[in-house]
Amino acid sequence: MNETEFLEYVQSGGQVEATDDLPDDYRAKLIKFIEMHGNSELMGVLPEREWILRAPTLQRKLALTAKVQDEVGHSQLIYRVVEDLGKPRERCLDDLISGKSKFHNVFHYPTKTWGDVGVIAWLVDAAAIISQKALLKCSYAPYARIMKKICWEESFHILHGRDVILTLMNGTDDQRALVQEALDRWWGPLMQFHGNPIDKEDDPMYVWRIKSQGNEEARQQFLDGYVPQIWELGLSVSDPRLRKNDDGVWEYSEPDWDELKSVVTGHGPRSQDRLDLRRMARENSAWVRQVVLADVA
Repeated sequence: MNETEFLEYVQSGGQVEATDDLPDDYRAKLIKFIEMHGNSELMGVLPEREWILRAPTLQRKLALTAKVQDEVGHSQLIYRVVEDLGKPRERCLDDLISGKSKFHNVFHYPTKTWGDVGVIAWLVDAAAIISQKALLKCSYAPYARIMKKICWEESFHILHGRDVILTLMNGTDDQRALVQEALDRWWGPLMQFHGNPIDKEDDPMYVWRIKSQGNEEARQQFLDGYVPQIWELGLSVSDPRLRKNDDGVWEYSEPDWDELKSVVTGHGPRSQDRLDLRRMARENSAWVRQVVLADVA
């Protein structure tokens, strides 16, 4: 089929496989989108990895270790999908470490306290799973299939995060203040998470039905699902304009889109530290890959 017929097919709900004849523009956008997702899963372990040994109990250490393991597994699955589209995993990692490709804004920020760990697992993962569930209907079937496993595991991560937050909120005044301070710092990146409010009909990822919802639709879904939970716990949101209108639409202060652009292009508070750590880890493990590949050869 030609590109027009292909577009009509995917927009009507059709799915395609790696072996199908894919338009060049569609393939390029798939690679860019899915690769960023893989990068984000891989880089997303670093903010939490820093707290494994500092977690307050053995149970918390084990839970956080399991979560980190899950996220690395997700990146492996996602990079394999990118490989089937024509970009090898090694090139994905090269582009990530060099700063050529991007990873999600929330993973460029520091995790200063145990409260950050709870907010990340509860609210950052909640924002992520809203986007990820919209990928279950992706027009590229191999990507949609692996998202079933990823969404299932991310649901457990949210429960883990909520349990951390509930424990802190049922603790001392200092522990409650820890959560509030972390939430205040993370609210800006959370509101930027789903991207600028481009009309979904102008978003190529929506047009090609790589994702099945617009940015603002995802942000409204996040606010609808989690602001009431935040308030229920006695926490406040650091946005004086935040309110739900009579029509059910949330009103909020305009996120700092310039900050978002700066952060995702590698200028965040911890961007270079995290990339340097990933680069060092890759260099230190090079001998393992050489031995394994030599054995295969």
